[in-house]
Amino acid sequence: MDNKTSILKQKEIRQQILHFIKTEHEVTAGLLSEKLGVTKEGARLHLVKLVKLGYIEKSAISQGVGRPKTIYNLTEKGEQEFPDAHAQITVELLNSVKRLLGDNALELLISDKEKETFNRYQKHLATCDTLESKLEMLAKLRTQEGYMAQWEKQEDEFYLIENHCPICAAATTCQGFCRAELKNFKQLIGNSYQVERIKHIVSGGQRCVYRITEKV
Repeated sequence: MDNKTSILKQKEIRQQILHFIKTEHEVTAGLLSEKLGVTKEGARLHLVKLVKLGYIEKSAISQGVGRPKTIYNLTEKGEQEFPDAHAQITVELLNSVKRLLGDNALELLISDKEKETFNRYQKHLATCDTLESKLEMLAKLRTQEGYMAQWEKQEDEFYLIENHCPICAAATTCQGFCRAELKNFKQLIGNSYQVERIKHIVSGGQRCVYRITEKV
């Protein structure tokens, strides 16, 4: 393997590890070894290297009796590997709309975007006849847009999870985007279910989580 190929391979492995940590939020060497299909020591060496590069940090969690468990999380530098799409220019444009045209114009812009997104998603969900199939399609669509989405079921509750927010800067500047997102999910999933956001990246959470429960 020549030097260029080796560098590309290392970068590929680095992105794979960072993506895994982003999704899981914290990992151990043992968990990473299972993911990569390497020995625990091999996984630990990868993690140590990423700590030295500043992409991740480690901490110890006491488990009572025995040695503390070492876990790894993304640092701010690591989070930057999942960039906010066109963050600066988006924020500047939003501020310009608000300054030149007023709050009402900004609300109209968000409302128009909300309707466009709803119509596009609704077309994809047209053939989905179960909640599970709807969540599967929503997770697929959101992942394509950079949200790193997934869904899961825990007993009688369903969760739509977004591990990344590619418009975080815009959403922080204007909470209307988050409000529109929640409204769309409620309409798309249907009146038979209660949809509530229980974790929010803009509010300091590691991810956005929507809990879906059947109305009684």
